[in-house]
Amino acid sequence: MKKSAASKESAASGKSAASAETPAKKAAVSEKATASKQASTAKKTSAAKKTSAAKKTAATARTAATAKTSAAKKASPAKKASPAKKASAAKKASPAKKAAPLKRQAPAKKPAVAPKKATAAVKGVAPAKTVAPKPPRGESRTALVRRARRIDRELAEVYPYAHPELDFENPFQLVVATVLSAQTTDLRVNQTTPALFAKYPTPEDLAAAVPEEVEEILRPTGFFRAKTKSVIGLSKALAEDFGGEVPGRLEDLVKLPGVGRKTAFVVLGNAFGRPGITVDTHFQRLVRRWRWTEETDPDKIEAAVGALFPKSDWTDLSHHVIWHGRRICHARKPACGACPIAPLCPAYGEGETDPEKAKKLLKYEKGGFPGQRLKPPQAYLDAGGKPAPPLGAG
Repeated sequence: MKKSAASKESAASGKSAASAETPAKKAAVSEKATASKQASTAKKTSAAKKTSAAKKTAATARTAATAKTSAAKKASPAKKASPAKKASAAKKASPAKKAAPLKRQAPAKKPAVAPKKATAAVKGVAPAKTVAPKPPRGESRTALVRRARRIDRELAEVYPYAHPELDFENPFQLVVATVLSAQTTDLRVNQTTPALFAKYPTPEDLAAAVPEEVEEILRPTGFFRAKTKSVIGLSKALAEDFGGEVPGRLEDLVKLPGVGRKTAFVVLGNAFGRPGITVDTHFQRLVRRWRWTEETDPDKIEAAVGALFPKSDWTDLSHHVIWHGRRICHARKPACGACPIAPLCPAYGEGETDPEKAKKLLKYEKGGFPGQRLKPPQAYLDAGGKPAPPLGAG
């Protein structure tokens, strides 16, 4: 009985001990689980932080790389543009370099200067400005018309008294003088015609003249035999076909012996007031220098230049161009340094560009010398022009 009681007690004590151990073990296990959970949570948190930091760092690196790339892209066009600009500048500069070498180029060291107005050269004053040749390469039709008309306006200011430089009192004298002016100067014709018209004042008189006597009078003009034949022939045609009167139509004038379109337009423009372009050697030379046309045939030059101007301007335009060719823009030694239209001339530099040296090349009233007419208009005399001396004087 005692053993059974003792055994019961020991069993009870064992159960109680076991029951007492069980909560302690559970507590320890739970503490360990909690600690492990906290540790794992901490590890996850730190890992997450590290991941986010890495992501931020990567994003920052990407942003920086993007910024550098965009900056490089922005900078690269500028670098690329500079050669392009240089190339374009070279292209723009190349036409001037190509156009600059002309037949007679001024030395590169000399400054290219030209006065604003050629009238300054008459007074001995040389106001000058730097001038660079402007070759009209690729010039549009509109630009050509504007430049051509501006040149004419400039010349009209320089030569407001421009007129036909042949002495005449009626259409008959003008047509004869114009025929005689071939291959010689108007000055020589003006010195010769007074004796001719004093002896043969009408077409009928000249038509009945003895050729040898006319030849002797016309000898100073050169080609006097051919010219004698022409003036006697046209006088006969006027007397027989037109009642001794000079016709006022182009179609009729060109039928007269020795009369072409140039002579006809001189007569129509100056004796009848009908517009016409006179394409003489001066006119041909200048319009080609100014690149108004590349034509060489007089009829084609007349058509090409006439298309640039109103018909009402044709006669005065002819006077302006011819006067400029005789006084400043000479065939062999153009006085570029004294030219009023130098900034508009593609051929600037073919002649003397130094203002003082160019002034010495000026002719007639621009150089202080007598003009070509023995009896010039009063406006010419008022402007400082001098009448030409008679044949044999001086």
